[in-house]
Amino acid sequence: MDKLKKRKLTTVSVMHYIRLVLRSSAFIALLVLYILHHTRGGQEVGEIIESHPVALTTIWLLFVIEMVMRFFPSKLESPGCQKQFARNYKKTGRTEIKIQDNNAVFLVALVWISLNLVFGGLHMMGIFDDGIMLLLCAAYSVCDIICILFFCPFQTWFLKNKCCATCRIYNWDYAMMFTPLFFISKTYTWSLLALSIVLLARWEITFFLHPERFSENTNGYLGCSNCSEKLCHHKKQLYGFWRNTAQALRNREKNIK
Repeated sequence: MDKLKKRKLTTVSVMHYIRLVLRSSAFIALLVLYILHHTRGGQEVGEIIESHPVALTTIWLLFVIEMVMRFFPSKLESPGCQKQFARNYKKTGRTEIKIQDNNAVFLVALVWISLNLVFGGLHMMGIFDDGIMLLLCAAYSVCDIICILFFCPFQTWFLKNKCCATCRIYNWDYAMMFTPLFFISKTYTWSLLALSIVLLARWEITFFLHPERFSENTNGYLGCSNCSEKLCHHKKQLYGFWRNTAQALRNREKNIK
């Protein structure tokens, strides 16, 4: 019973859910605009967005603020991205740096770049328009939060890391999210992509200089007792709910038969 004990959402987790709602709303809005354009004609999605500078600036600014916050220590961010800072390095007394998922990052990078090169190629061939690339970007932004809150294919299939706190590529998220923007030559798209790449570079440079901060064996900050998210508990509760629901449905089917 203790393992299934309900826990309240932490502040960090609440922030993730807020981002999920906002990003999902943005994706749905873009999808509706795209469908309306292709069924009724009129302006393309990009043109519609640019014709509303207040909305465009607001969305752009929100992402910029989120990325800028990642450059500094913050209690409102996940331990996964905060482990890079010196103040969060808590020595365990052990000296062996163990980062099991380090080699897998190259495979992740290769898969992600290859996938988006395909999309970029379709865009350059005229099969995908700017609207599709913006939709891809919005979809990636939603999937980013889904990876944190519910299920992460990179964790499960490639990296095999314990949780987000120990994730080797946590701060790759914005660069991965904005990859499709490379193919849209606009100031607001390339500025977001450029800032995300700087964020990724900062992360990788820190890892190169201070790998001990990224290893749970040497950094006690990454231990479960110091976690400020407790998302694993919420995931277990969610999986338990799914299992119980599935079992209830099976029992109901048996009773009907």
